Amino acid sequence: MKLEFWAGTDSSPERAAAFAERAEQAGWHGIAIYDSQNLNGDCYVALALAAAATQHLGLSTGVTNSLTRHPAVTACAIASIQRVSGGRAVLGIGRGDSALAFIGHAPAYLEAFENYLKATQTYLRGEGVAFDDLKFCEQMAPPVRTLGLADTPHESRLTWLRAKDKKVPVEVAATGPKVIAAAARHADHVMFALGADPERVRWGLEEARRARREAGLDPNGIKFGVYLNVICHPQLEVARELVGWGLATFARFSVMHGPISGPASQEDQKVFTDLHRSFNMRDHGRNASPRPSEFVDRFAIVGPPDTCIRRIEELAKLGIEKVIVIGPRPGEDRGEAAGAVELLTREVLPAFSS
Repeated sequence: MKLEFWAGTDSSPERAAAFAERAEQAGWHGIAIYDSQNLNGDCYVALALAAAATQHLGLSTGVTNSLTRHPAVTACAIASIQRVSGGRAVLGIGRGDSALAFIGHAPAYLEAFENYLKATQTYLRGEGVAFDDLKFCEQMAPPVRTLGLADTPHESRLTWLRAKDKKVPVEVAATGPKVIAAAARHADHVMFALGADPERVRWGLEEARRARREAGLDPNGIKFGVYLNVICHPQLEVARELVGWGLATFARFSVMHGPISGPASQEDQKVFTDLHRSFNMRDHGRNASPRPSEFVDRFAIVGPPDTCIRRIEELAKLGIEKVIVIGPRPGEDRGEAAGAVELLTREVLPAFSS
């Protein structure tokens, strides 16, 4: 059973090249670099350094957002990574979280996000975007026609792209049904942030396929993946500790605006609701309240290699083709964390290589 494994990491310009080299040597398919400008360095700088240090490793934003950059800038940045890496780039995008919170905003409005997604895809195809479809900067500057020049551009496109350039795939990180539907209509991949419970992932798949059918698209004409909190450790209790605040961050996406996305038991509904109320964005969830072990075991994948393999296989059988692994986060026991990553790489990844 073949499955792609990508490692999520922060955008550290100092560590990006070395991290990418290690990931490539260890057999990871790619790395996904977080984009949160107030908490980390620039993700595209990190991706460029990673590209220069590797030969085969996939390179993705994991994820960027639709507010902090104009779609032409985002498309230009990832297309540049595509050019210098020889076609290894992926644009991972979502409505935004900490990148927006630290400039005073909640996640982007759905309509604006979908319009941004469509514009970005058009740029990456090398096509022109009408100015009327670029309603992203009205409060910043007047239209170019007000300058009264002899002539001005009539549309926006990346004129430097070449016909032989391989288009950058776009994948959307999605949790709620409306974002899943928008992703299903306009993205190349849908990456669910719903946790590891097969019932919740199955629900996401059904939502995406229904949205494609309703849009007159082939329900199987798109790829699916998942963001997963995975800690591989022979001692379950240690694994539960190591999953740490990374689980709180990703579980909160299911209750971002209050209502819970996807199926959840009565017990899990209480955990989601408590998490929504207690999550401290100033610390980006580092001090989130403890979760019951049963919830951790369902939402994350924790435990020895055979448990991790079995749980991941359950998701692969549903139609999942890619996993972006969220491993131990900063502040956890460094020795145990390094051992967990090494065990996952040595024992779990090879089980899905063919």
